[in-house]
Amino acid sequence: MTPDVTVTVIVYNDAERLPRAVASLLRQTHTNIEIIISDDHSTDETPQMARDLAAQDPRIRHLRLPRNSGGCSAPRNRALEIARAPYLMFLDSDDELPDNAVELLLAAHREREIDFAMGAVQRVREDSGRRTTWMPHLVAERRTVTGIESEPRLLFEHLSTSKMYARAFLDRHDLRFPEGIHYEDQLFSAQAYCLAKEFTIIPEPVYRWHIAPYAATHTASISNQRHNLTNVRDRVHVQHLIDDFLAESGHGALREDKDYKFLKHDFRMYAGDLPYRADDWLNAFADLMTPYLSTLTPAAYTRLPRTERVVLQLVRDRRFPEARLAARGLGRGVAPRHLTTDAEGRPYWGDTLPATDEARRELDITDLDLDTRPFPHALFRHEITDMTRGPGASLDLTIRTYDPGLRLAVGPQRASLLIAPGRRRLTAPFRLSPVRPGIFEGQVHLDLTSASLPFQGFTGVRHPLLRIAQQGLTHTGLLLAPLTFPPLTTRVDHPPHQLTIEPEGRGPGRLQVRWQPVGATARLVRPVVRRLARPRVRRAARLVRSALR
Repeated sequence: MTPDVTVTVIVYNDAERLPRAVASLLRQTHTNIEIIISDDHSTDETPQMARDLAAQDPRIRHLRLPRNSGGCSAPRNRALEIARAPYLMFLDSDDELPDNAVELLLAAHREREIDFAMGAVQRVREDSGRRTTWMPHLVAERRTVTGIESEPRLLFEHLSTSKMYARAFLDRHDLRFPEGIHYEDQLFSAQAYCLAKEFTIIPEPVYRWHIAPYAATHTASISNQRHNLTNVRDRVHVQHLIDDFLAESGHGALREDKDYKFLKHDFRMYAGDLPYRADDWLNAFADLMTPYLSTLTPAAYTRLPRTERVVLQLVRDRRFPEARLAARGLGRGVAPRHLTTDAEGRPYWGDTLPATDEARRELDITDLDLDTRPFPHALFRHEITDMTRGPGASLDLTIRTYDPGLRLAVGPQRASLLIAPGRRRLTAPFRLSPVRPGIFEGQVHLDLTSASLPFQGFTGVRHPLLRIAQQGLTHTGLLLAPLTFPPLTTRVDHPPHQLTIEPEGRGPGRLQVRWQPVGATARLVRPVVRRLARPRVRRAARLVRSALR
């Protein structure tokens, strides 16, 4: 019997996770499927694992490439050559499909003649198990799109794995994955969007994307190897290919939206890592990135938040120390340390006036309203300048607060550090004293042994916040720590926990506190409380659902 759908599982040296991916296909509610395990010439136990899986179910076929291609494209393309079904899907060996993914997407194809169907992607963090929907605003409602020009924002959803394609559509346009390059999904998806006459979006999850944020460098996914300059080169190269395709295929009108997507998504991924990059890396990064940035449509830049435009310009101007400082506040409501005003009183990011008209346009921070925002939403910058370990699980911190908008009254300010590993918040009050206009400094003793923990213990990470009170109003902001310092590990009692104080190691680089139950709390109390709480949680959920009906 001819299968309805072929699902290709690409794999390379991943014998451990391949069975999980294939098991998710064997659980599909639509069972008339073909499964092709396309092995990119693995050198571990993957070939034997693939043969064993194929021997267990006649729907599974094993394809082994004669040599390693070094990417995702070749194993997908070779599987396409032997696929027997009229509809095609792709799955990476470290991910899964929800049980009804094939059924849902196939139903969309059978409702009307479309070129592909796509659904929601569920991201699963390997460290915490937390699940979120990727780009939820793009898949919030069911609809059929006639031409990508009607919804160019969909270019942000560039995964090839969240879609089921009509084989006739791919063959009609000879649409295959580009071989020999990384970020092949971006080019393939851009071409599919542009070539499709109609495609249907469904809001249900159809792909489960496993994220391992702390994976070892050699096992990290391509998108998580942003420290490699070849990664930057590949990403820029693919953008050039997409630009050429848009121009040659008559879809040049999409260029602004595609450029905005690159700035908002692709460049933004690198921008968040800039605080952790050395000058030699940043110089090479600017060499690769700046020429391409100069080709983007100016309108794409104007759609970005001001703080992102600032980081982009500082990189283009090779003002790397300031780029690092600006990147630590991306998306976090963090002020610059300093601003400079011109003869007309217009404020610019940093302590020097921009040298060019372009830099003046991009580094002009008038629209941040530093001096007029309501106090609870004002922009400050709080940095730990000195840390000393105290007795037990305590720290003595020196904190400097930058107030470039001069929102704080002259004189000492009442402040406190806040952290809540349980329901009750630990508060450490202190005083910020003026150093000079717009800069305050203070010392605070943070004793984490006094944090009130739940009886069953607490597993997780918390980042202290800094709160300032002024004239009956409060402002709460994040606290930036030194990017590197020796982690402090100790034990606290009542209940017993291992406590680790460390730099965040990614993103803005906040002070990070990690709790892990140990002893009887971990072995006995926590499992018992979880078992007892489960029925109550289910009853509460039923009551909420009844109330909402």
